[in-house]
Amino acid sequence: MNDDAPRRPATRLVEGGRRREWTNGVVNPPVWRASTMLFDDVATLRAAGRKPDEGFYYGRRGTPTQWALADALTSLEPGAAGTVLLPSGVAAITTTLLALLAPGDELLVVDSAYEPTRVFADTILARIGVTTRYYDPLVSGDAIGALFSDATKVILMESPGSLTFEVQDVPAIAAAARARGIVSVIDNTWATPLLFPAIGHGVDVSILACTKYVVGHSDVMMGSVTAVPGLFERIRKTAQGLGQCVSPDDAFLASRGLRTMGVRLRQHGESALAIARWLAAHPRVARVLHPALPDALGHDRWQRDFAGASGLFAIALRGDDAMRVQFVDALHHFGIGFSWGGYESLALPIEPERARTAVPWPSPGPMVRLQIGLEDTDDLIADLAQALDRAG
Repeated sequence: MNDDAPRRPATRLVEGGRRREWTNGVVNPPVWRASTMLFDDVATLRAAGRKPDEGFYYGRRGTPTQWALADALTSLEPGAAGTVLLPSGVAAITTTLLALLAPGDELLVVDSAYEPTRVFADTILARIGVTTRYYDPLVSGDAIGALFSDATKVILMESPGSLTFEVQDVPAIAAAARARGIVSVIDNTWATPLLFPAIGHGVDVSILACTKYVVGHSDVMMGSVTAVPGLFERIRKTAQGLGQCVSPDDAFLASRGLRTMGVRLRQHGESALAIARWLAAHPRVARVLHPALPDALGHDRWQRDFAGASGLFAIALRGDDAMRVQFVDALHHFGIGFSWGGYESLALPIEPERARTAVPWPSPGPMVRLQIGLEDTDDLIADLAQALDRAG
């Protein structure tokens, strides 16, 4: 087979980052733990210093363990120049924004964004003179241009939103931003590049909370930033200036999780959609917010742009907060906790209306976000059924 033949995403998941010079013939790149690297002589030290990101230099710059993971993530986004690894998804978002914004600039943030993103924009960015405006997640690509000002330098998307799951018109928004010289950034954690290759849809910077589906086992915190040429180098330099790095042990675990992300994500998605459809017919459920359902906000965009759905969605219950508490507390197979993307199912009470500022969120009832794990789907449905019966 021609080594230059295009590889499909599942193949890239398996083969990405496994360069022979990093593996020395074994299947997985080993764990290289290092702070200090030793050089044979001063000439070699000086040569390495001229290109510190092209080989061994200092532990903070990485070893083959980190390079292999970054290389594999980059391979999932054709058109990307490279990937920067950060110690959490929040670190990936904040480092990217610090790299791209300066005092006097304006940032546009989707109103359904991850709450720590809003907190960072409203506090730290505000302190350094960056203005943030929030916009309607359902704004069309044709209308987004009216929101841009001369000071707008970055637009941050999250599609679907992490609590309310609106699907944005990402290709049109990215195209409108590029036409005005504005950098488009997306938090693509829900879909990953397997379901939505963001850079292929015109986005400049794609961020993942690798803590979720990349790692897949709820035991590592990590984020990644994959970017187009020019912006990748800028973000990498900022991350290095802030001293951001990830441990080789965490990088190894993330690489191991990445190899099975395709099959895990497929099962998460199939189970979640079956459960979402079952919940939509239940009399104690007022609404199911799942992008693959026909009444979802932005469903037509999801059909147009996405290759599938993942395992995270939300429901609104017919009742009050006491009923919601009874429901969540009665679940047996669902843990109560933050994050998602691991192999286990989770249920979390949410209040998205508290964070919205651009467009009010009119929830028809108290909401619960569900992460559907890899348990048997029928067991999860039976668990939800008994919990709904006991609540209210």
